Amino acid sequence: MQGDVIVGLDIGTTKICSVVGEVSGDSANIIGIGTNPSIGLRKGVVVNIESTVESIKKAVEEAELMAGCEISAVYAGIAGGHITGFNSRGIVAVKGNEIGETDVDRVIDAARAVAIPMDREVIHVLPQEYMVDDERGIQNPVGMSGVRLEAKIHIVTGAVASAHNIVKCANRSGLDVCDIVLESLASGEAVLTAEEKELGVALLDLGGGTTDLAIFAGNNIKHTFVLALGGNNLTNDIAIGLRAPHAEAEKIKKKYGSCVAQNISADETIEVPGMGGRAPRKLSRQILGEILEPRMEEIFQLVQREIVRSGMENMVPSGVVITGGTALLEGVNEIAESIFNLPCRIGKPRAITGLVDVVNNPMYATGVGLVLYGARNQDSRKFRIRDKNIFNRVMTRMKRWFNDVV
Repeated sequence: MQGDVIVGLDIGTTKICSVVGEVSGDSANIIGIGTNPSIGLRKGVVVNIESTVESIKKAVEEAELMAGCEISAVYAGIAGGHITGFNSRGIVAVKGNEIGETDVDRVIDAARAVAIPMDREVIHVLPQEYMVDDERGIQNPVGMSGVRLEAKIHIVTGAVASAHNIVKCANRSGLDVCDIVLESLASGEAVLTAEEKELGVALLDLGGGTTDLAIFAGNNIKHTFVLALGGNNLTNDIAIGLRAPHAEAEKIKKKYGSCVAQNISADETIEVPGMGGRAPRKLSRQILGEILEPRMEEIFQLVQREIVRSGMENMVPSGVVITGGTALLEGVNEIAESIFNLPCRIGKPRAITGLVDVVNNPMYATGVGLVLYGARNQDSRKFRIRDKNIFNRVMTRMKRWFNDVV
């Protein structure tokens, strides 16, 4: 990879997607994309390393051919029911009269000094706001005068094993992992406008294995949540309800699926292939709507319950932005609006050039978002899990300590 070419690797439950982008300023020029069905994941978690490695290799090869470059490092997405997010705060006394970078680092270290179980790893430490003495809502306190500095941060943690398995799969495919990024955070980079982030918005990423929620307000992330339900549950319901093979159920969902049964006319029919060589059957398309509608309502109701539980229901005046592959289902917007009682829209990647017609689709939001996240956080890479980098990380921190002491 040369210059500002950044690669996002969306390791999803239904597909693995590799997006190559040339970055300049705030916009990304998408020059390559590769997708491959994902076999080795369940509910966002790697369950078969060999299958996942094969899928990653195929997706990356396809992207390399299209972009005409060799991919060696990626920003990888992570999701799954094991992801948890919580808020924390820290306070430090300011050295001297002026707040410097070291004071900001110290207050963030103080805020993240919370008991985290040994089997969990911190994936993101996201500053929400700083307070200098009694002044609240400061985004960047460097250079200000004050005595006491306080920080509010959002910490996202995940299971160590799941994070390491994703890195291991990428490494076995011959790729270095620059950073692991929460998928809903990446999708937010791609589909949300600056106004929505400022006023307050709920981003809902409807994937195959998980539904990821991220609430933004005041340009910062306020809450994250991962629900282990997604498009695969809809496919499963169709397979059981129509007694159809799983692969055929997926095709029926994509071609005929609608979440609002009353919008389907009674004379519309679909053909359902038989199991084990039996003859195909003709069924009313309304039956399909009656299968999908309750499951979609259940997913949205669980998300709504989480928004209420977190006390954030009054912080999303901009409404809900729905993205991810399952957002393409007919009627998703209607059901979302009826349950959330908020304006809803389908989110597609924005602020991009290049292969716009290819990636102008909610299913590529995470892949494009990973490229944009990588562009904005290139200088502040917090960690690299590759073993050889752990020594460098410890040495850097020790040097900083010695400088502070001296």
